[in-house]
Amino acid sequence: MLSSIARTEARSPALRSLFFSAKSHATTTTSPLRLAAMAPASKRNNSSLPAGYVEDKSKGAMLRFQDSLPRLPVPTLEETAARYLKSLKPLLAPKELENSTKAVQEFIAPNGPGRKLQEKLIARREDPKIKNWMYEWWNDAAYLSYRDPVVPYVSYFYSHRDDRRRRDPAKRAAAISTAVLEFKKQVDNGTLEPEYMKKLPMCMDSYKWMFNASRVPAKPADYPVKFDPAQNKHILVIRKNQFFKVPHEVNGQQLNTSELEQAFRRVYELAGERGPAVGALTSENRDVWTDARAVLLEADPEANGRAIEAIESASFVICLDDAKPVTLEERAHAYWHGDGQNRWYDKPLQFIINDNGTSGFMGEHSMMDGTPTHRLNDYVNDVIFNNKLDFSDPSVRSNLPEPQPIRFVVNDKVQAEIDRAVTDFRKVIGLHQLAVQAYQGYGKGLIKKFKCSPDAYVQMIIQLAYFKMYGKNRPTYESAATRRFQQGRTETCRTVSEESVAWCKSMADESVDNQTRAALFRKAIDAHLEYISAASDGKGVDRHLFGLKRLIEPGQELPSLYKDPAYGYSSSWYLSTSQLSSEYFNGYGWSQVIDEGFGIAYMINENSLNFNIVSKGLGSDKMSFYLNEAANDMRDMLAHTLEAPKAKL
Repeated sequence: MLSSIARTEARSPALRSLFFSAKSHATTTTSPLRLAAMAPASKRNNSSLPAGYVEDKSKGAMLRFQDSLPRLPVPTLEETAARYLKSLKPLLAPKELENSTKAVQEFIAPNGPGRKLQEKLIARREDPKIKNWMYEWWNDAAYLSYRDPVVPYVSYFYSHRDDRRRRDPAKRAAAISTAVLEFKKQVDNGTLEPEYMKKLPMCMDSYKWMFNASRVPAKPADYPVKFDPAQNKHILVIRKNQFFKVPHEVNGQQLNTSELEQAFRRVYELAGERGPAVGALTSENRDVWTDARAVLLEADPEANGRAIEAIESASFVICLDDAKPVTLEERAHAYWHGDGQNRWYDKPLQFIINDNGTSGFMGEHSMMDGTPTHRLNDYVNDVIFNNKLDFSDPSVRSNLPEPQPIRFVVNDKVQAEIDRAVTDFRKVIGLHQLAVQAYQGYGKGLIKKFKCSPDAYVQMIIQLAYFKMYGKNRPTYESAATRRFQQGRTETCRTVSEESVAWCKSMADESVDNQTRAALFRKAIDAHLEYISAASDGKGVDRHLFGLKRLIEPGQELPSLYKDPAYGYSSSWYLSTSQLSSEYFNGYGWSQVIDEGFGIAYMINENSLNFNIVSKGLGSDKMSFYLNEAANDMRDMLAHTLEAPKAKL
């Protein structure tokens, strides 16, 4: 990656602040897939919405609030300066902080460089042709111009709970496809209810990139493509590196679960021996893949062009893997990256079904953060486990077409590209270490009895674990969703605060009693909640500083704020973290974003916590141990705050 291995942001501190994760996020989400908790989508009494929200029912249920969503704000320079310096205090030595304070004051001074940049940014926000001043810049810089491979650095995964009634992979694939198609129907016809956060409708614009879409490699930046769902009614099925086109509607009627199962069984029969791993090309550095795509098309422009279009236009992907993962770590590896071959990593939705009936999901992050695909996967599992759809119709039409092989012409040049991609993939994945901490001691139920925000509480678990491992705290990213704004995606929540550092130090000081520690802990929680609330309201510092920097003209001197080492250091995410929770998942995760850091994805369920820890050989297994220990220590610290159970009379 860059020779196919080096990480872009590891070389460039300025880029580090752009990433989630993912999923993260994310993670991003997260991204690279973070992802804020959202209220369940359901019919609502919209009379309770604040002034300014207007329903346009002509656009359907899903998009009815879209045009009246507020625009992403631009914080004042004073707000960002104060919040930025506050975030630096726990990270810097006094002299370093003094230098940073001077650079910030110069930047926001009446005649400072920040003033003109701020005027330009406000003008961009007010431009009626631009719905979100950040949207195009962010999609380009954080995703489409990013040249390292999407796997493992951008994509993210969910691991599904086992369906014990469907150990047969063809049955599992058929049930998942039936549920996905039901969700797709609601997206395509606009009847899907919007998501809400704090009772406010969220932007649903990114859902258009969910189905019948793909990322396309190009120089200097990739681009997304979207195909007409009315003209492209097929699923891409991959088995043993071979691609098949399976129609999900024939003669105006959707295939039922039995018909889909028959189609998948036929794919198992047709696949036979492994074919050339053309899909491995999508695992490459984006420039390398761009060149390889040209080689692929040159081998046979018509046949290979037709094959690529059949793949990119597919509604979604079903990967029928010949693996049999059992442990949570094995499953995480299978869904996060697999063997690098039985995939098309540019597709936004890939559902992976293994030979032992286990299943999961892999998402490409560029045009969607994790909340929409989380909702999709939660829906899919909910309707399956609770029998909310008819999966039992045994009828199978006799006139259904066979799964159609999608054939590539692979000459020696193409095979050489494939061989290089497979080798590069193995090198990259081999550098990573993954561990899963499936903590069963307690979960959201007990945390709420401690009168804490579950997300803020788990963020402190992560801070304490890192402190235990390194004896200090370092810059930490948590994703805050800004989807209540038009075309909103994410903002950074800077988790490390003076309060969180003071509390971590108290936990290592044997002379401090639990009552004092608990008081410091409450202050750390409050500081975290204040920052993530501001970030979700578009008042974080990272996107604002990024936007101002983006407006510096070529040849114009870089303001000292951006030259200050603290700017690069404070946005180097030694911990990139994100939460998405579902009782139907047993795993979720993505990569670290700098070589010196960890990617920690977590789920908060009623009686358990789950952490997916990824790093480049920093000791993910040790971090897993410290997360477990930190969770136990915090329970012990707060035990005295629980109310004693009332005696029964």
